[in-house]
Amino acid sequence: MPRSIDAFALAGKRVLLRADLNVPMKDGAVADTTRLDRLAPTVEEICGKGASAVVLSHFGRPKGKRLDELSLRPLVGPLSRALGGRKVAFAEDCIGPVAERAAEGLASGEVLLLENLRFHAGEEANDPAFARSLAALGEVYVNDAFSAAHRAHASTEGLARLLPAAAGRSLEAELAALATALETPERPLAAIVGGAKISTKLDLLGNLLDRVDTLAIGGAMANTFLHALGTDVGASLCEVGMADTARAILADADAAGCEIVLPSDVVVARALEAGAPAETVPIAAVPDDAMILDIGGGSANGLSARLAECRTLVWNGPLGAFEVPPFDAATVAVAKAAAQLTRAGSLRTVAGGGDTVAALAHAGVAGDFSYLSTAGGAFLEWLEGKTLPGVAALGG
Repeated sequence: MPRSIDAFALAGKRVLLRADLNVPMKDGAVADTTRLDRLAPTVEEICGKGASAVVLSHFGRPKGKRLDELSLRPLVGPLSRALGGRKVAFAEDCIGPVAERAAEGLASGEVLLLENLRFHAGEEANDPAFARSLAALGEVYVNDAFSAAHRAHASTEGLARLLPAAAGRSLEAELAALATALETPERPLAAIVGGAKISTKLDLLGNLLDRVDTLAIGGAMANTFLHALGTDVGASLCEVGMADTARAILADADAAGCEIVLPSDVVVARALEAGAPAETVPIAAVPDDAMILDIGGGSANGLSARLAECRTLVWNGPLGAFEVPPFDAATVAVAKAAAQLTRAGSLRTVAGGGDTVAALAHAGVAGDFSYLSTAGGAFLEWLEGKTLPGVAALGG
């Protein structure tokens, strides 16, 4: 684990706090405050210890240009509300005289939000001069943005090497939850991996085979495995050219003692449309002109029963095209089963990735999982066993 903010005496210091305020917006308002809510405890602790907090974040992809529609100014009010009404000042830039004056004017317990880091090309380029300009604004660096930790950017990697650095409380909680899930789990340990393509999750599958006892594969990825085993998947999305790779993964799983679970029945339709006529068929009876769009009820029930025998679950990716009813049924059913086991205290559940978070929210169980990661790429790269530059730079 990286250093904690407990390692530093913060009274009277200006703390540069890397946050992830890249929140979803709708009609000018924050549509989901989860990232703000998770940041709040770290800000409050910094202020409570007599320091001031200078909050840094990116927003969107302005590619080094100043774009009014990607300004962080609209986040001042929502951040203030997440902090229980604490006043949040705003600086029109994140470096230079404007930012320096705003930072220097902070008193203990005050909060300043800087403008979008990515308005400067130096942020994503991890430019040393840009990192030094950021470092000039404070005396201690705290990273509380796990979702940006897989990027070696100036504010995540470069800055951590210029100032005394530590992890914020949200980042600590994320790392602790992930470590409990894969590094020191209670067994049996199961993983559910969904998604469209094997080719985008080769590293993930390879890392999980040596770590989990059971690996359930859903989504269109499962079609490629079924095809590799000689099953006709009709008009379904399928990476035909990845058949050899799929067979190699199955062989590696067998050698590692990891049980691969594929669907035994599936929901098929001729169109991916809400309310489209659909039927459940055995996996060996997929019509030539139909697409597999969800795993079947039998498969969902079987997977739920397996989870009842497990102690830990890691979930990344939905089991079907959950955005389009009725192809959400299996994802919802298994999510509810996992949530019930979590509430009963028999299963520790850790999930992450954008589609996964959305799917669990759709099922109404996002709040019931042991830990739900708001990170996308960082969560996936952690599952792949990769070193995250933003975490490594914090030391330990």
